[in-house]
Amino acid sequence: MAPKAAFVVLATLVVRSLGVAIYGQCGGIGFTGSTVCDAGTTCTVLNSYYSQCLPGAAPAPSSTVVPPGTSAAPTATAPASTSTPVVGSSTCATTPRTLSGYTNSKLPDPFTFANGSKVVTADDWACRRNEILAFIQQYESGFLPPKPPQVSGSLSGSTLSVTAGGVSGGSASSITWTSSIKFPTGTAPANGWPLLIAYDGGSIPVPSGVAVLSYTLETIANQDSTASRGKGLFFNLYGASANASAMTAWAWGVSRMIDVLETIPATTSKLDLSKIAVTGCSRDGKGALTAGAFEPRIALTIAQESGSGGAACWRLSLYEQQQGSAVQTATEIVTENVWFGPAFNNYVNQLNVLPFDHHLLAALVAPRALLAFDNTDYVWLSPVSNFGCMSATRTVFQALNVQDNFGFVQAGGHAHCAFPTTQVPQLDAFFSKFLQGQSSANTDVFTTNNVWNGVSFNPSDWITWATPSLS
Repeated sequence: MAPKAAFVVLATLVVRSLGVAIYGQCGGIGFTGSTVCDAGTTCTVLNSYYSQCLPGAAPAPSSTVVPPGTSAAPTATAPASTSTPVVGSSTCATTPRTLSGYTNSKLPDPFTFANGSKVVTADDWACRRNEILAFIQQYESGFLPPKPPQVSGSLSGSTLSVTAGGVSGGSASSITWTSSIKFPTGTAPANGWPLLIAYDGGSIPVPSGVAVLSYTLETIANQDSTASRGKGLFFNLYGASANASAMTAWAWGVSRMIDVLETIPATTSKLDLSKIAVTGCSRDGKGALTAGAFEPRIALTIAQESGSGGAACWRLSLYEQQQGSAVQTATEIVTENVWFGPAFNNYVNQLNVLPFDHHLLAALVAPRALLAFDNTDYVWLSPVSNFGCMSATRTVFQALNVQDNFGFVQAGGHAHCAFPTTQVPQLDAFFSKFLQGQSSANTDVFTTNNVWNGVSFNPSDWITWATPSLS
């Protein structure tokens, strides 16, 4: 039997020989495949559900994240396979990928590290961000490979071409895809046009003066059903057993398109790559939020009606269902599609062991700009969970003193993904401030119509932390 998708570290170079491939799964609860690893690797227990073939001898348990200037208190953690790529401060210590013995029915505290240390500075938040990113990739999204050794491409007229290769594991040595860019009319600003990356073309009204790149997701990773696992160009390159979710693969594609655009002089591309936004609605809204969380070069993330698995929190959606609302929950969503990595199936019935929830996924965007929309006409999207989850995310922006960089609008009266004219002023304000340099635009928005189908939300039942002021 072929090895199942596993916790694949970083680039996921899967090379087959006699046993389970390097970084392949070799054990764990419910696992029925081979437990013999290829030569040069050792089957190493990461948690009860996954053992993995890692290079050399089995690693000793690693310490938890230590924020700058502190010491780690002794804690019981599962072995960490490696540290994650550091996005913020270079003084961050090794980040764990799992947290043994963790259980929390409330929303996890953004301002407490896995070892119990507190986040007290903005540099601490950069390290905590790395920790959250590691947890999300381990438990839910699958791993995001770094930039591959070979990335090239071109911009010919309105067509962006991207080629990526130089890794092993897949059926293709390289992959190529194209995306179209619709440029505004007229003369570009001195620094170029701001750019909106629109998942599957997007469904928001885009103000004049913004270029729009239409990103066809199905090309990179299929999302037709659970049978789509491992299909698409991303998996042709990294292998069908790569454990990245479709949304992680899409985010990888966003990064590669930005890589190519960075090689083209602004005088040629007519694009300002310091002013990049990403958007999508519904399933694409989940994906856009993931891209904004994972890719720090995105200045503005616009998640439209993303529902459970997007701007809604797993724990709160379950609570909402238990109160009688027909909402989407983690147990349902993994039976529908491949938006999440295969490992997430192990946790959908025990959400309390997750050391994160989606308030922390959204918080990964901070201090960059984030605008989330929810449509209460569609109960399936989990209106209470959206409001509660984004309320928790808001505390991170408040702590960083960038509250105006985060907006949330919850309303009804329109079809799913049909953007209402009543919300255009809030949308335009975010475009104006974060893509078009109009610093005076009012982005202080956090509103709800309170249409929650008789379900109540008490913040103190879920948000149990005090919001610090991070210097």
